[in-house]
Amino acid sequence: MSAAEPSSYPPIDPVNFDLIIVGTGLPESVIAAAAAAVGKTVLHLDPNSFYGSYFASLSLDDFTSFLNSHSVPASAATATTTLGNQHDDSNHVVIELIQQSLYSDVEVVSCPSEKENLLRENSRKFNLDLGGPRTLFCADKSVDLLLKSGACQYIEFKGIDASFVYEANRKFVNVPDSRAAIFNDKSLTPIEKRRLMEFFKLIQQHSAASSDNYNNRDADDGVDGCNISEEDLESRFVFFMEKMRLPPKIKSILTYAIAMADYDQENNEFCEDLLKTKDGIERLALYSSSVNRIPNAPGALLYPIYGEGELPQAFCRRAAVKGCIYVLRMPVIALLMDKVTGHYKGIKVASGQDLYSDQLILDPSFTIPSPVPSSPRDYSMERIHILSQKEVKRMVARGICVTGSSIKKDVPTCLVVYPPRSLYPEQHTSVRALQIGSNLAVCPPVLYYTFVRFVKMLMKERSYYKLP
Repeated sequence: MSAAEPSSYPPIDPVNFDLIIVGTGLPESVIAAAAAAVGKTVLHLDPNSFYGSYFASLSLDDFTSFLNSHSVPASAATATTTLGNQHDDSNHVVIELIQQSLYSDVEVVSCPSEKENLLRENSRKFNLDLGGPRTLFCADKSVDLLLKSGACQYIEFKGIDASFVYEANRKFVNVPDSRAAIFNDKSLTPIEKRRLMEFFKLIQQHSAASSDNYNNRDADDGVDGCNISEEDLESRFVFFMEKMRLPPKIKSILTYAIAMADYDQENNEFCEDLLKTKDGIERLALYSSSVNRIPNAPGALLYPIYGEGELPQAFCRRAAVKGCIYVLRMPVIALLMDKVTGHYKGIKVASGQDLYSDQLILDPSFTIPSPVPSSPRDYSMERIHILSQKEVKRMVARGICVTGSSIKKDVPTCLVVYPPRSLYPEQHTSVRALQIGSNLAVCPPVLYYTFVRFVKMLMKERSYYKLP
């Protein structure tokens, strides 16, 4: 559908709303559901033919088509021909939007012809996540949000079967996430088991004491059950674990497979995000409280059946029930700014129709050209700046591999963590691989697909660390 064919777009009625949201990604969909639930009039638009934007789950053909179409450099909105060079109308100044890809680089590698034919024949049986890999902790606030909002009735989950840590000797080690798992883990020595159990016990005592102190914050006498000092809480987590005499193997598991740290915590030169003890304890407590919280998920992690794209759709369905209006295949091409005050008034869509709202939310792919077109009045640039993308300081590299065998035999779904320096000496960030099998309805039987994720840091001179 081309922007040069305005008649192909249906008119939207009404034209005035409390809130207009552009993009049906997960953050936008949560906001739409929340606003609709409190009685706001909401219009939710998306230029795509599917829900989810960059959080969608697509078939194999649609997935590769989306990536290829979004690998081009940033350009002005495709519908600018509707506006021409005109930036003024009777009441507004029209500021054309630029929509740019969130991907800096895309590469699609084909497999041998006979296997490629197999994939093409089963393309519709894949649900590949544009934003993966992403799992939820069973005790995470996002799960509580699904339950509280009612969006949980539109989505189903299954637990991740197991989590592993890769060691430099090319061996996978189970992540001991409970007392029973620690006791049954044959890869741990008796001393390692005892120290790890003592450490988990300390974490539980600290979490319980912190909770009691919060609940009794107005009382005269607080609950003094915490054995971790404020000095230790503000120190680096790796130093605190050394103080607790945890061996390097256990430190690596706790830091990268349970606390999910991205950067090498022992390398001051390349670590962009030092993990403090208080944050590490909070992450460990979240992981521990997630284990066995949900009956069909014995581990700590959940994954949506049919893929991550079900998450934004669940909130969109909830918003629609509450009166939110949805229009797909509707590009937004410009902002309407009041000529006198310089304040936001509405948007112009590809059909040429003007829509008005008190507030506007744009997904991260939209930005406002600089400089803003001249106008009779000095616009409130602060109001415009908040809609623009912030400077990107780091990036996430993601890859998807479709395989005919599992990473671990008889384990269809699993998370594998490769800590820093476990694959090669110059590896400064952890790599996480999430394997998903057909039991989650995301790929055909006897096939698996694996998400690979790691962080790419941007140097001061704007170059990248090259990771093989």
